[in-house]
Parts: sequence; C-alpha cells; structure tokens
Amino acid sequence: MRVNCVGAIIFDASDRLLLIKRGHPPGMGLWSVPGGRLEPGETDEAGVCREVLEETGLEVEVGRLAGTVDRPGPGGVTYVIRDYLATVSGGVPAAGDDAADVRWCDRADLVRLPLSEGLLESLTAWGVLPPN
Repeated sequence: MRVNCVGAIIFDASDRLLLIKRGHPPGMGLWSVPGGRLEPGETDEAGVCREVLEETGLEVEVGRLAGTVDRPGPGGVTYVIRDYLATVSGGVPAAGDDAADVRWCDRADLVRLPLSEGLLESLTAWGVLPPN
C-alpha cells in the first residue's frame, strides 16, 4: 500500500533549516522536516500547512515542490513523501503533535544530528540547501 505524505522545507533569514525531532514511530528520535500523512481528500498544500502548524506552531505559505521520495514503512507500506519549500507567515516555533522538539539548524547541525534516513542526501540532490 502507498501512503501519500508531505513535508515542508523551511529556512529562516539566517539560512537555517527548521527540523523537528520525531516523538513517535516511524522515525522516533530522529530529526526531520515537519510533515506527515495527508488526510483523505486533502490537497498537498493544505496538508503541508496543517502538518507544520500541528508540529511547530508555525503558519506557512507553501511554495514549489522540491522533490519526492519513497520510504518503506511497517507492514509493507510505502510512504510517498512530497517535500515542498515553504516560508513562515506567522507563529512562534514550539514542538507539538508528534514532535518531541523543534529547532532551526545550520549546516553543522545537519551533519551532527541523527537525521531521518536519506534526508540530507535528498535535500542535497534537490539543490535546496543554501551554500556553506
């Protein structure tokens, strides 16, 4: 079974990437971009906005599709994840929903933190990371 998911790639004015620490499986304890499963009938844009708000307390404007990845899940499920660039339009970052923590991360953090599998490689391949 394929499960449609979305994620948000959000940078602040200092080119730091917003990451959340997953509080529940899959990926519990790993850092990733905010996101999750789409609700039935929900558009990608609406899903990105809802997931970011639930997990970080931030309101966003959704931009272009950065890229898509397939990730294996439990019981033979495949998560089809479409990650979009987004910009903050309101709110204050605070961990919520299934996020155990939320923080802005620079390049050094991305190398040091335990990230979700393939996250750094995907962001690099899509050319969305700011220059060092």
